Amino acid sequence: MSQSAPTAVAVLAHIVRSIVDQPDAVVVEENTNDDGKHRLDVRVGPGDLGRVIGRRGRTAASIRTITRAAASKDGVEIDIEFLD
Repeated sequence: MSQSAPTAVAVLAHIVRSIVDQPDAVVVEENTNDDGKHRLDVRVGPGDLGRVIGRRGRTAASIRTITRAAASKDGVEIDIEFLD
């Protein structure tokens, strides 16, 4: 499947790999929602989800903001889901 938001995927993967203890376990998958909006699913290694979400979700919110800015360079709107 070709990526419609390659800049956003690269930025997201780089940021998440920088935060977690197991950077090799990070997987970013691009999917399309029913309404046509793109979704990036992020999976991390065991025990790393808390590091990515942060206190009160502030880290996750910041990651979403930066990645959405990168997605605007690709000309698409995205949602980001952090999954177990």
